[in-house]
Amino acid sequence: MCIVLFSYKIHPKYKLIITSNRDEFYKRPTMQAEFWEDNPNILAGRDLEKGGTWLGITKEGRFATLTNYRDPSSMNKNGNSRGHLVSTYLESNIPPRDYLEQIQSSNISYNGFNLLVGDQSELFYYSRQNNEITKIEPGIHGLSNHSLNTPWPKVILGTTMLKDAVANKFSHHKLFNILKNNSIAKDEDLPDTKVGIELERLLSPIFIDSPQYGTRSMTVITVDYNDEVTFIEKALDTETKQWNESFFCFKVQKAL
Repeated sequence: MCIVLFSYKIHPKYKLIITSNRDEFYKRPTMQAEFWEDNPNILAGRDLEKGGTWLGITKEGRFATLTNYRDPSSMNKNGNSRGHLVSTYLESNIPPRDYLEQIQSSNISYNGFNLLVGDQSELFYYSRQNNEITKIEPGIHGLSNHSLNTPWPKVILGTTMLKDAVANKFSHHKLFNILKNNSIAKDEDLPDTKVGIELERLLSPIFIDSPQYGTRSMTVITVDYNDEVTFIEKALDTETKQWNESFFCFKVQKAL
C-alpha cells in the first residue's frame, strides 16, 4: 500500500527529504534499487511483474513516487499498471506539471492512485480520485493510501516523527526509525475504507508485517542545496528474511 513522508524546502541543508515504505505481497517479484540497465539515468527499484516502479530519481534530479488509493468498491481487475506512471515520467523530459496534465486528460483506465512528480525547482501532487493537480508548498507532508495529508494515524505519527527528525541533529539512518515503526492504531482512530476492521488494523502501522504481505523496502532520499543526492534503500530478501542495504550518492547533472 505504501507511505511517503517528506520534508520540502524547510531544512537548512536539504531541500527535499523523502522517507518511504513500499508494502507489497512477498511473492511479487521485485528488483532492488539500482541504476537500470536499460536506462542508466534512472535510479529505482523495479516491479518485475509489470515492469514499472513505485519510487525513483534520475541523474538530472527528476523525482517521482506513487501510492495506491484504497477504495475496494472501484477496483478494476483490468486497470493499467500504475507503476508505469512513475517510470514514464522518469524516462521523459516533460515538465512535472505538464506530465500530470497529460494524465489528467487521459482516458486510460487506472485504479485509484496518488502521484508525486518533481524536478529541481518544483514538486506537484496529483490525485486520481478528484483529478486535481496541486503544487507542493514548503513543509512536512504525508501521503498514504488516501489524499495528501489525510490525517490517518500512520500519517500523523510519521509526519510528527519526521518533523522532530528534521528539527534536531539530522541523520539519514535515524530516518529509518520512522519507517520501522510498527505501532498499530487504536480501533477508534482507524479509517473506514470498507476493507473490514481486521485488515484496517493490519494496514495501520507505518511498517507492516504479516505472513503474506508487508513492507518490502524502506527508502530514504535527500537532495541538498548543492544538488547532492543521497539514496539509501533497505530491501527485504523474501527468501532469507534478511534486509539488504543499497547506498547511492551522486551530484545532479544539468539536463542537456
